Amino acid sequence: MLIHKLKQILSGQFIRNVGWLGGAELVNRIFRLGTTVTLARTFSPQDYGLMAVIYTVFDFATVFTLRGGIGAKIVQADQRDVKTICDTSYWLNWILCGLIFIIQCLFAFPVAQFYGNNQLIWPLCTSALIYLMMPLYNIHNALIERENRLKVTAITNATQSLLSNIMTVILALLGMGIWAIVVPMVLTTPVWIVINWMNHSWRPPKSFTLEKWQEVTNFGKNLLLVEILNKLRGNLDYLVIGKFLGVEALGLYYFAFNAGLGISMNVINTFMSALFPHICAVREDYYLFRQRYFGGLKNVSFIVIPIILLQSFLAPFYVPIIFGDKWIPAIPILIIICLSVIPRIFGWSSSLLLNAIDKTDISLYLNTAFTIVFTVAILIAINWGIFWVAVAVLVSNLVMLTASTIWIHRYVFNQYLYQKFIVK
Repeated sequence: MLIHKLKQILSGQFIRNVGWLGGAELVNRIFRLGTTVTLARTFSPQDYGLMAVIYTVFDFATVFTLRGGIGAKIVQADQRDVKTICDTSYWLNWILCGLIFIIQCLFAFPVAQFYGNNQLIWPLCTSALIYLMMPLYNIHNALIERENRLKVTAITNATQSLLSNIMTVILALLGMGIWAIVVPMVLTTPVWIVINWMNHSWRPPKSFTLEKWQEVTNFGKNLLLVEILNKLRGNLDYLVIGKFLGVEALGLYYFAFNAGLGISMNVINTFMSALFPHICAVREDYYLFRQRYFGGLKNVSFIVIPIILLQSFLAPFYVPIIFGDKWIPAIPILIIICLSVIPRIFGWSSSLLLNAIDKTDISLYLNTAFTIVFTVAILIAINWGIFWVAVAVLVSNLVMLTASTIWIHRYVFNQYLYQKFIVK
């Protein structure tokens, strides 16, 4: 009986998708470990600071492509509307991505002036080329996700990761500095175009159309604002530290943040990527919807939380051995940042829960409140240095995400869905 039950669980689509994405992430982490060690030993804290600035600008700019909102709409849309929404989304992608390309190139100059480093200008302009490739695969990728064929996404991730990390290591060892990060970002993006086109029959429309554009943008606008707030929280500490404590302090903090979040956040991303289409497919069935959601949340918690605790405990041992003695001052920050991931598990999953039932406006309100608290905490903590900034990140995540998760669960399952499906 137990063996039969286990076979049923492991044969489910959700677990298969998690398996594929998890396998791809394992490949990514293996090669990424080599890259991280290479960069830690060849990059100075200042180089890490420049890398943090480039990734920060890129992350912020990517939000405005509406990639997440448009993709989520395609996954969530009714079957009769899918073709129209895909055709419209394709042209919206070109409009938005083209504008973001131009804006980032122009924005590179004031960013370089803000940090007092003109080395940032050309890397920022070069990385903007990625936006001009996104429209060529975004729709295919969303349709593949809608069809729960995340095996394709996993293969794409693993292939790009392999090529990107190999290229980064080679260029870093050749002394290319920050270009060792930027060049692979651009040159490996076509991997997404090739693999997605090979695995889905959808093709771009021959004529320009924006039919149902309001439906797409209305769904995506709240997700856009939520994503902006997420990126602001994810990068505000970098911006504040870089401005008030200098690029070298930013490099130390960024190393700790990157090393602390890398493994656990990628595992969480693996589960959440599979969870959203998994629950969207049954959102008209209260009991199955609830079962799938809490089952997925339990699975990610049981896997990720022990990894986080183990990583935190072992940090004083593995950091000097793997990355070098120069990063020992970052260990206390790394431990604090690791622990801040735990409440993010529940905050992320509850946000997906709201998206699945078309309550993105509530997600926006809660994220706005969280961002205000987070910003105040960071601005106060910066007066005592980067360790206390990390503590502020942990405390604000723990308090705000725990409270919002409890409220969302009660609202969705005890009020909204209960009234909709049980009490008619």
